[in-house]
Amino acid sequence: MYSVAGLIWGASFLFIELALSFLTPIGVAFWRTAFGALAMLVAMMIFRSKLPTTFDAWKKLTIAGILMSSVPFVLFAYAQTQVTSALAAIINAVTPITTVIVILIAFRTEKLKAHVITGIVVGLVGVLIVLGAWQGFGSNNPIAILALLVAITLYGIGTPYVRKNITPLKLPTEVSVFGQIGTAAITLLPFYLLSGPLFTSTPNFESLASIVTLGALGSGVAYLLYYKILEVVGSAIASSVTYITPVIAVILGVLLLGEELHWYEPVGGLIVILGAAISQGSILSLFRKKAIA
Repeated sequence: MYSVAGLIWGASFLFIELALSFLTPIGVAFWRTAFGALAMLVAMMIFRSKLPTTFDAWKKLTIAGILMSSVPFVLFAYAQTQVTSALAAIINAVTPITTVIVILIAFRTEKLKAHVITGIVVGLVGVLIVLGAWQGFGSNNPIAILALLVAITLYGIGTPYVRKNITPLKLPTEVSVFGQIGTAAITLLPFYLLSGPLFTSTPNFESLASIVTLGALGSGVAYLLYYKILEVVGSAIASSVTYITPVIAVILGVLLLGEELHWYEPVGGLIVILGAAISQGSILSLFRKKAIA
């Protein structure tokens, strides 16, 4: 499940890029949540799952939808109008670090430990390298970079929020995902209708297939897998699924979109992943296992 979710989300950056050929960023976010909700509705019909009936449950699902879907989806799509899909995916790999920071500050389910601080510092150094901080932002729009950082911060807040508030509802996974992305689509709809043209150009088969796949797989099936991972291993480890996504996204971006990759982007990305692994204790656990062996 872990690897499949990572593969799907890695390809999502390519699908966003293709969907932007005929949709605005808000349009991309709306249609991906709408198609994702439709996929989960089909799953609910297959499993004969029932929707929650309490206001409290829907309130929590709506908040999860805003944190994990509607706002970050718009921000990522906007950023990809200014930066490459590869860079967006590499920045997305910072999500485990923002998750750890949020857990420490807001949810306080973990004490501040030396490896956590070390991992956060290493990860932030990696971000600076990814951005080529020694040359400013280079050709990257600072507002686009800020949008990416806000988006991953929302993911960092949303993941432990879901663990704390949605998981205890004990809803079937397909219902939880439907509630999250379905409410996100409803939240986005008025903004989509009022923000300008519904389509910026005539879509072709490739771009249409991209938004349908992005929604059904990237916002439906992948979140279904993610919720199941979250239930088993917790928010900090579940968020590390973003370790896989930049590798897939970079390969697809370079091969299929002809994107230019600067040497410092993959180098910084590896440092980001290393920092995330250190902050979550993955490296520490590995050394302990070797010591025992």
